[in-house]
Amino acid sequence: MSGKIAVIGSGMMGSAIIKSLLKGNIDPTSLTAVDIDAEKLKEFKALGTKTDTDNLKAAKEADIIFVIVKPGDVAKVLNNIREEIKDKLVISVAATVPLDYLRKNAPKSKIVRIMPNLCAMVQASYTVYCCTENLNAQDRETLRGLLNMMGICEEIDEKYMDAITAVSGSGPGYMSIIIEALTYAGLKVGLPRNIALNCAAQTVLGTGKLVVDLHEEPAHIRDMTTTPGGTTIEAIFQIEQSQIRSAMIRAIEEATKKSQSIREKLNLQ
Repeated sequence: MSGKIAVIGSGMMGSAIIKSLLKGNIDPTSLTAVDIDAEKLKEFKALGTKTDTDNLKAAKEADIIFVIVKPGDVAKVLNNIREEIKDKLVISVAATVPLDYLRKNAPKSKIVRIMPNLCAMVQASYTVYCCTENLNAQDRETLRGLLNMMGICEEIDEKYMDAITAVSGSGPGYMSIIIEALTYAGLKVGLPRNIALNCAAQTVLGTGKLVVDLHEEPAHIRDMTTTPGGTTIEAIFQIEQSQIRSAMIRAIEEATKKSQSIREKLNLQ
């Protein structure tokens, strides 16, 4: 892929995206990591990327700009670089911030709103996106090429963004609890810690791949592992009594509402 890329905001999510792009064979010299905290930029310089603390300068020199800042800081950043991002592809990773608000603050840019998750760090993110209407076919091809370096991507209607933020954006946090619980369960029945952790993590990873790669329904996977009078049915009996399904549903509902309330509180309309 040709073109220079600037990633404004090199915190946790920015770092994940930079590393996934580098693993996707983006030339490090065409990538600029930008952050007001120069200390954060040291690791990217060691990876061979350019670094800068000046948003305006980085945006001017780039063809594609990722904006990865807190929702309340988006307007300030976009207004600062507005003249330098005309007709350029601007990809916002700011949760809850809608396209209309982004377009209002960068009216002459080609705006994309995305929601990846931390799994981009290992090129295993599920990233959704929605775009303003002024992206052409080449812009869309470039966009998908970049997002596929992070894992898999899918275009969605913007009305689903809050729910996706709750399910996928925050998802690694939930899955870490599941993996930790399985790990401690392994310890409880006598497994060494490293074996319990690897066993739990790989099982979660492998189950996900059965769904994504082989298009297996979760219920079918459960049935395939469950035999009459066996160990799986005994464990499922205990799990179902914990009401884990309803707990997850309530959690996602509340996370979705939180995404909506943050937008309303910050008046990101």
